[in-house]
Amino acid sequence: MRGVILAGGKGTRLYPLTKSLNKHLLPVGPEPMIYNPIHNMQASGIKDILIVTSTEHMGDMVNLLGSGSDFGLRFAYKVQDEASGIADALRLAREFAGDENILVILGDNVFEKPVDYFVKNYESVQKRKGARVLLVRVSDPQRFGVAALDEQKVVEIQEKPENPKSDYAVVGAYIYDRRVFDVIDHIKPSARGEYEITSVNNRYIELGELEYDFVQGRWMDTGTFESYYVANKIMYEHYFEKMGIEKID
Repeated sequence: MRGVILAGGKGTRLYPLTKSLNKHLLPVGPEPMIYNPIHNMQASGIKDILIVTSTEHMGDMVNLLGSGSDFGLRFAYKVQDEASGIADALRLAREFAGDENILVILGDNVFEKPVDYFVKNYESVQKRKGARVLLVRVSDPQRFGVAALDEQKVVEIQEKPENPKSDYAVVGAYIYDRRVFDVIDHIKPSARGEYEITSVNNRYIELGELEYDFVQGRWMDTGTFESYYVANKIMYEHYFEKMGIEKID
């Protein structure tokens, strides 16, 4: 399995912090935000990672991360020229993925605990076929892709619905087999003109090949100042505990 981290976008909801700096390079706890998905992939046994970012931020990204040797990993990079949706960014990973399955993590999603269980379940339960998503209960499902569940099945995913059918958000971590790129080739832009990852996931639902896990530990989407603050607070608490530093109120 190979890893893909999507780290584009302008992060406009975090202006002025992101006016001259890629959102994924902002600190979360004692490390840059993008270290969290890197550590998650490392914990899942992944050695080769593609990082997709925008033209204006590629230099900063490479300066920070380099070849991946500091992590004992191998990094490759791709530029997404225009922000045309998550699925469009993922399309750029076709050559990198080759015949391998891929773990995709959005670079602004912060996980309190490693997601290695997610990869293990895909490999053991699904036998490395189809797609798998991570779900978490949220208080504001209108901000996310929302999964409608029927017993143990995901029957539909709605993209940022006004009237959500559940409070289970699909978080920014996905596993796909190599057919995902053919699926992306056949989806159409949404009403907002983007190639949505929800469309990809719904196609796997139609095929009867999408399964899910619930997030273990806390998950933070750092797209707002409130969630960015919470992510920093949680990750610093873990750091202080690890270093034996007394908690700061």
